[in-house]
Amino acid sequence: MDTVVAAPRALLGRTITGPASVRVRAGRIVEVLAGDPPARAEVLTGGLLTPGLVDVQVNGAVGIDFADVDAEGMLAVARALPRTGVTRFLPTLITAPVPVAIRQARAVLAASAALPEGVGARPLGVHLEGPFLSPKRAGVHNPALMAEPGAAEIDQLLDDEALRGALRVVTLAPEQPGGMAAVRRLVEAGVLVAVGHSDATGEQTRAAAEAGARMVTHLFNAQRPLGHREPGVPGVALVDERFTLGLIADLAHVGPDVCRLVFNAAGHRVALVTDAMAAAGMPPGRYHLGGEVVVLTEDGVPRSPEGIIAGSALTLDRAVRNIVSVGVDLADALASATIVPADAIGETGLGRLAPGAAADLVWWDDELRPRKVWVGGEVVFDADAPVPADGKLGYAAAGQ
Repeated sequence: MDTVVAAPRALLGRTITGPASVRVRAGRIVEVLAGDPPARAEVLTGGLLTPGLVDVQVNGAVGIDFADVDAEGMLAVARALPRTGVTRFLPTLITAPVPVAIRQARAVLAASAALPEGVGARPLGVHLEGPFLSPKRAGVHNPALMAEPGAAEIDQLLDDEALRGALRVVTLAPEQPGGMAAVRRLVEAGVLVAVGHSDATGEQTRAAAEAGARMVTHLFNAQRPLGHREPGVPGVALVDERFTLGLIADLAHVGPDVCRLVFNAAGHRVALVTDAMAAAGMPPGRYHLGGEVVVLTEDGVPRSPEGIIAGSALTLDRAVRNIVSVGVDLADALASATIVPADAIGETGLGRLAPGAAADLVWWDDELRPRKVWVGGEVVFDADAPVPADGKLGYAAAGQ
């Protein structure tokens, strides 16, 4: 039986309009109607209806590190994310030796497959952020575990039966020996290649785009910086229309003025990401990111014991609010957390309110906080419903 959700305002494409209604059948949107709600519709009072948010870089959350995850841990994350408006996410693994990365990825995929239907956000595969990175731009990744992307290493990834079709993104440094050939091979295999943790020059970054790279992982962070003569990774990424720009908008990784600059220059290509790690949604304390110790302090920014920023405790709804707070148009900010990341990974049935798309919906209140969330037409979060006693739907602090 069809269900209809009606709202006074809705994000359709990249425009906020309304009133509008969305008709859902068997987990998918079958019709989007303008004007007054039809009979028997669920009428939302106030606020805004949007597609579900899509986060393509999540290392973990609520105390769970995807490098060491089981079915129970994946369930905890999947249950927690809808409180932040996220309906689909891409579990991300940081640098480890290739055989270890494959083992970790298999565990992620097994835990994802074990998720019960109708419960929480849904994983979209695996994002490998490493080990083919530059030791010069390591961040908190362990340089000793990094590897050059030789043919044998790429073979291991592409020949693994469990990873076939599930390896969605590989972040690498294209200037490393074998890097450009690796970009081409991965792209030919249907994997999105992102430039990240890279000391590539502007020329090398452009060459990576020629080879098929189509994204930049956490723009400005852990990459050769923008210069007025040598543009580095960010300079080319901002002007090359082929790149989608991943941006961690916690206003600590990238300051407010530069976030606004990025949107002014290339707002239609920005994909907001959290780069969240186990500390997201948790109180200050010691956590792990890919086996490395990370400390979350009262300022809400996870750091290594040496003081290097390590992932984030950001939530995607807060990233949207942050971007709006620096002066970016609301529709543009929301598009950067919905349709842009979905399209970047080839998920054209996500991130939009349109016939044929998955019925992933978020109802926001007037302060841009998720009030109700649907995944595949099923309600997975309702702010007016009691919070389970297990506390696994947290994010109370992180979502502020």
